[in-house]
Amino acid sequence: MVKPWATYGVDLHVEPSGSGVRKGLTDALREAVRSGRLAPGTRLPSSRSLATDLGIARNTVAEAYSDLVAEGWLTARQGSGTRVADGAVPQSARRRRPPPHPEPGRPVYDLIPGSPDLASFPRTEWLKAARRALTSAPHEALGYGDPRGRVELRTALAVYLARARGVRADPEHIVIASGISHALMLLGTVLRRRGAQAPAVESYGLDAHWKLLARAGLGTVPLPCDELGTRTEALTGDLTGGLSGVRAVLLTPAHQFPMGVPLHPDRRAAVLDWARRTGGLVFEDDYDGEFRYDRQPVGALQGLDPDHVVYLGTASKSLAPGLRLGWMVLPPSLTPEVLTAKGGTDWSCGALDQLTLAEFITSGAYDRHVRSVRLRYRRRRDALVDALREHAPDVRVTGIAAGLHAVLRLPPGTEASVVRAAAWQGLEVHGLARYRHDRATVDPLDALVVGYGTPPDHAWAGALDALCRVLP
Repeated sequence: MVKPWATYGVDLHVEPSGSGVRKGLTDALREAVRSGRLAPGTRLPSSRSLATDLGIARNTVAEAYSDLVAEGWLTARQGSGTRVADGAVPQSARRRRPPPHPEPGRPVYDLIPGSPDLASFPRTEWLKAARRALTSAPHEALGYGDPRGRVELRTALAVYLARARGVRADPEHIVIASGISHALMLLGTVLRRRGAQAPAVESYGLDAHWKLLARAGLGTVPLPCDELGTRTEALTGDLTGGLSGVRAVLLTPAHQFPMGVPLHPDRRAAVLDWARRTGGLVFEDDYDGEFRYDRQPVGALQGLDPDHVVYLGTASKSLAPGLRLGWMVLPPSLTPEVLTAKGGTDWSCGALDQLTLAEFITSGAYDRHVRSVRLRYRRRRDALVDALREHAPDVRVTGIAAGLHAVLRLPPGTEASVVRAAAWQGLEVHGLARYRHDRATVDPLDALVVGYGTPPDHAWAGALDALCRVLP
């Protein structure tokens, strides 16, 4: 018969040393508390459990515990067990702990683009989906999986993306990744193995994505841009200095990041024509495709040519980046190469989270959540526009028909000073210069890129007040 203490105890790593067992154990426990390795309130194993783990007499452990209780390092109460005393950590260790409230100078409001309101994560519905998914999951789902990801999620995504984004997807050619970054790492590996030259990117974008391609041994070449979006005709050589050797391009066509404009229809057609004529690949980052407010949604570029466009999507904006779930819809010819780059099993994406997201989508909970937060973000966007109209009427706001951020155009030469002033107001916000490619040839613009997804609802009014105080 298995004793209850053998299954309900807690593990504790401790190495008694010295001439006597009792003294060695007492010294080791005292040092673990003094150093902070055992935090105040930590429950220790029962004397019987620890004695068994260490191979010593139970009385020896009980006496060591008693000695440390007498010294004030531990507490022992009936029904509560033996714990590290609240006052056991020395003052020097206490001072190293982070303060409970923000220190002066630390950001109070976060307006950095790239994250949703994490407080809006649908915990209750997600938990229901997780329970249903775990209950119905086959045993094999808990093993080493298909490198493409769980078929349940790939099937759910194929249906959803076709309906909501106009993507032409077959579950066999969908590969699950742990976010867009992981997807770009895999695609960079494929390009490198093909011997491709530096891919083209947009003049303004995420340097994190450019760096991921650089780690794969690929530089990046920026395409020019204007008010209509990225000038994709540069790929064909129609512009001076055409990029005739490029065989891949990374775009955000539905809602350019960070400028916020959709790619003009003529330029969408131009990049697809280039891909067909050269055998090139278009990497379409549809990072916030579900969020649109004042216009009809712009369909995915992939729907026009699934043989040359890699569609990249993620749950990071619609749900939470901490889920680390993204997906690639691949041309059939590219799928084997991506799977080779990923490896023989799906080591990067947890099966249970994939099954939960599949259930969340097929049950309709995902659509309900997106519609709910879309209304919330639109209200925030409207409040931003109204506040600027009243307090900073000379600041032009662009890129607000969709997405989770806005671009605030500033007078020339003022961007750096406004960003510094924002820091003094406890406001964390990025200037547009942060997103400019270091080889871009377009004229620089002064602007702020304001993300309105991150602050919780109760903090939005305060964030707007702080923002308006720093604008010219």
